[in-house]
Amino acid sequence: MSKNREIAEMFFEMADVLEMQGVDWKPSAYRKAARALETLSEPVEEIFAVGGVKALMDIPGVGQGLAGKIEEFLKTGRMKEFLQVVRKVPAGVEEMMRVPGLGPKKVMRLYKDLKIKSVEQLERAAKAGKLRRLAGFGIKSEEDILRGLDIIKKGAERVLLGVALPVAREIAERLSRVDGVKVAEPAGSLRRMSETIGDIDILVISKKPAKVMDFFTKMPEVKTVIAKGPTKSTVILSEGVQSDVRVLDGKSFGSALQYFTGSKDHNIALRQIAIKKGFKLSEYGLFKKDSYVCGRSEKEIYARLGLPFIPPELRENHGEIEAAQKNKLPDLISYDAIKGDLHMHTRWSDGNNSVEQMAGAAEKLGYEYVAFADHSKSEHIANGMDEKRLLQYLKELDVVQKKVGIRVLKGSEVDILADGSLDYSNEYLKELDLVVGSVHSRFKSSRQEMTGRILKAFENPYLNIFAHPSGRLIGRREPYDFDFEKVALAAKERGIALECNSYPDRLDLKDVHVRKAIELGCKISIDTDSHSVEHLRFIEFGVAQARRGWAEVKDVINAWPLKKLEKFLRR
Repeated sequence: MSKNREIAEMFFEMADVLEMQGVDWKPSAYRKAARALETLSEPVEEIFAVGGVKALMDIPGVGQGLAGKIEEFLKTGRMKEFLQVVRKVPAGVEEMMRVPGLGPKKVMRLYKDLKIKSVEQLERAAKAGKLRRLAGFGIKSEEDILRGLDIIKKGAERVLLGVALPVAREIAERLSRVDGVKVAEPAGSLRRMSETIGDIDILVISKKPAKVMDFFTKMPEVKTVIAKGPTKSTVILSEGVQSDVRVLDGKSFGSALQYFTGSKDHNIALRQIAIKKGFKLSEYGLFKKDSYVCGRSEKEIYARLGLPFIPPELRENHGEIEAAQKNKLPDLISYDAIKGDLHMHTRWSDGNNSVEQMAGAAEKLGYEYVAFADHSKSEHIANGMDEKRLLQYLKELDVVQKKVGIRVLKGSEVDILADGSLDYSNEYLKELDLVVGSVHSRFKSSRQEMTGRILKAFENPYLNIFAHPSGRLIGRREPYDFDFEKVALAAKERGIALECNSYPDRLDLKDVHVRKAIELGCKISIDTDSHSVEHLRFIEFGVAQARRGWAEVKDVINAWPLKKLEKFLRR
């Protein structure tokens, strides 16, 4: 596993501390580089080994200074400036920056005025009502901070799918090369593609389990070995994630894969069916009395229980077994069904790559079309475009269209303002092929206010997609409150697609909302919200979320051919 995430976290931490100290431009530079590093598909140490500092400078957001710091860390295991910066503030104070509702200025006020040096002290002070006494805080701020602390606690128990999946795949790929290993496959909530993961479970078929255990527990990324046994070992990885490996024989691999994939509720329901049919189902196989019936594959287990194979993403006991019994399982959208990404950013706003680079990367993925949606003018922090820049942007999209072999759609991510109006007038919106509407402000509005704001925006005839509809950031920000069913029904009536945003810390819509939207007749758009060419691979996470929401190709507008999509966009 690469050093990408470790270096990215150091840069994020430096950004937080520098921001608390009131340093102007450095925090944003560090964060931009950190975001690029954590989403790189190639290990930064390999980039450096092949091309040195010059190759590091090709990473978006990494200039000569930051490349030098990365080089220092790769060569020595230390970053001198990082140590100097973080020493200036107690570790607990920097951690307080991660609490939703707290910015750098408020954190420094708490540190200086109330001597609060940790999230634990912060929680005690908030519960004691001490924060409201400070100017600029008040009772509501105190309540928001307590809610933010709860979010952090929940988030600390789980790891994002986007973080865990690449790690699991790399471990499985390494294990598959160990002498005697026939199969190595991830299981658990990871295989169900849940938005967050508790730990990484990997099942292995091998007749040489000792070799597997030795290799697994001695991997360089292993921080702590919790347990090492003849057929099962548990470790903590450097990412802080727990990982378990179990070695099985081929005879029980399918039943073990089914059992350890879960979910618990799905497995209970399946075992009840087995009992009614006179079987006993366990991780070791399907048995009739004491006689082994099957267990080599999941498909044969489901078949012997009178069921078609149920895709892992559906195994939550949310009606999938009943649907399977009636032969009414959805024909889930496949991971290769997407024909184009309809929400991505370039250097025209807050992206790391040019329009041409993003379009070229999309073409290499085999897409039929791609839509650019850089930010509108109200997103100052994201370098949003005013009307003059918008027109220049559209001209560049025309130029790039002549250089690539896929259709380039002209779009913009346009802010839905507080009164429900859009950030550009219709005079400019009509020049676009599609308009992606987003809420980026006033997240604490009441349910009635937010619902009204969104419904008002839906009245605009040019709005095509409602992006990241709940505004949540997993483990960092709760969704804003609005009447989802009312909004979904309005979207259906107006011909507006609800986005299933693939960005790992968004995955917004949630799977349950994808399913509800589809039941109400809404269409979905699965997009990456990419800010670099590296982010385009996030589409897998959005497709997984849509599959968990029972989505089929007919439900997803960017799984359609271009002509059908364009007809939808014209509404």
